[in-house]
Amino acid sequence: MPIVAQSTETTDWVSRFADEVIEESERRAPGKPVVVASGLSPSGPIHLGNLREVMTPHLVADEIRRRGYQVRHLISWDDYDRYRKVPAGVPGVDETWAEHIGKPLTSVPAPKGSAYPNWAEHFKAAMIESLAELGVEFDGISQTEQYTSGVYREQILHAMRHRGDIDAILAQYRTKKAPAKKQQQKPVDEAELEAAEGSGAAAEDDGSSGSAGYFPYKPYCGNCEKDLTTVTSYDDDSTELTYSCTSCGFSETVRLNEFNRGKLVWKVDWPMRWAYEGVIFEPSGVDHSSPGSSFQVGGQIVGIFGGKQPIGPMYAFVGISGMAKMSSSKGGVPTPADALKIMEPQLLRWLYARRRPNQSFKVAFDQEIQRLYDEWDRLEAKVADGSALPADVAAHSRAVRTASGELPRTPRPLPYRTLASVADITAGHEDQALRILSDLDPANPLASLDEARPRYDKAEAWINTHVPADQRTIVRDEPDTELLKTLDEQARESLRLLLDGLAGNWSLDGLTHLVYGVPKVLAGFSADATPKELPPEIKTAQRSFFALLYQLLVSRDTGPRLPTLLLAVGQDRVRHLLGA
Repeated sequence: MPIVAQSTETTDWVSRFADEVIEESERRAPGKPVVVASGLSPSGPIHLGNLREVMTPHLVADEIRRRGYQVRHLISWDDYDRYRKVPAGVPGVDETWAEHIGKPLTSVPAPKGSAYPNWAEHFKAAMIESLAELGVEFDGISQTEQYTSGVYREQILHAMRHRGDIDAILAQYRTKKAPAKKQQQKPVDEAELEAAEGSGAAAEDDGSSGSAGYFPYKPYCGNCEKDLTTVTSYDDDSTELTYSCTSCGFSETVRLNEFNRGKLVWKVDWPMRWAYEGVIFEPSGVDHSSPGSSFQVGGQIVGIFGGKQPIGPMYAFVGISGMAKMSSSKGGVPTPADALKIMEPQLLRWLYARRRPNQSFKVAFDQEIQRLYDEWDRLEAKVADGSALPADVAAHSRAVRTASGELPRTPRPLPYRTLASVADITAGHEDQALRILSDLDPANPLASLDEARPRYDKAEAWINTHVPADQRTIVRDEPDTELLKTLDEQARESLRLLLDGLAGNWSLDGLTHLVYGVPKVLAGFSADATPKELPPEIKTAQRSFFALLYQLLVSRDTGPRLPTLLLAVGQDRVRHLLGA
């Protein structure tokens, strides 16, 4: 029995859309499951921009489920789309794949070494695995299966009978195209990842319009399998269709009422599916705001199929902050799987949940990920103590759980930047990592590294794949005797104060207090003095002291947070390197 009462978390965008979708569903299809939809084309790696096409309806569907309604989240795999180009940087793919351009994606060979039967299945698999990790429940629909099994036969015949009406709608926009703007290609770490609007986002071909007139249907050639075909005649009564292929010269006559090797063109296919599936909610990319966009045109064409246009918010681009050089050099774009290697599912869900669909945001692969994790941990603390704002509570709830339950989480979520520093310094030695992490809180030490997982593993993956080698931390083996000889009395005294305090402050909090306190004590103040009680030059003195420690420990001016670094190096080695 549906829970009609609205969620208590009503201040966020998800709840507002859920209200609207429930109301519209009850108007259009009372008593039936609410249908939301996404469309993904496995024409190459499915990137983080495409993920917004899924996460927006997922979050709305999940809110509706929480209220007790039945929901179907459809993901249409547009795997019957034509193969348009050979994407750059895909391992196991070379220029010979260009010979398959024009074939259905499911008829293109998978990259060399793939365990999957074709191109589409190869790229679908990675996305399906990521969606499972993100807790996204969906019903997948293969458009290859739908078309080749004849599921849409009546819709195709209906579109052909009403091709004049469809042509008239499309004609309103064919002359209104703005001239294409020349765009400068951005590097992947600055580029905004546009979520594709489905199979035909880049397609301008809205049908076959040869001497025989307009047709909203494209056969795949019976000889070369490509869609470089033109319908040369069609009879509505017999459904007899003749086409010719401009690629190989093949031509044939078939009966469309029993022919399953072709598809409706994109601007007709999408609204046909809205009507067929009864879709109430489906978002679309910002490119749909332009005249003649698929969503706008589809809103008129859907009526030909007896349906209505879904509620369809437009969503903004997703940006990338600091994509790894190892990926960008290959010409690739980051995928959800790339993000999930370095961040927990909760954090990635939160990035999509906290911003309204029309707000752009960035997914961080650089140092910004540490700040994002700090922000997330502060939110967790505020939610726990009841001080978080309602909208933040709602976004947090949508990040950590779905209607089916809590997502798996790290038992002891230690600060990400600390875990990254430890992974950096220990270089894969888990016993050393456990020693250091146990010293963070001696009163409650880690019993096993598993308590810090999977967050520890994500931080280690980030260090290993997204931090350049020249920024990695390498602790010195021997003291820098030349530097130690040049130190003045004040610098030597600062080192003595630090060394004297190590044993009594050997914890994260204790060492933090110690390293910040040494310059205060040298200047004649208490180590407990607050910034308001200190002159501005104390900050300068602290920075100089920190730089000295970094030089003596890792031969650089900066590095991981000093308390973490000291714990990692260990008391004996710290004393040795600081010239005790």
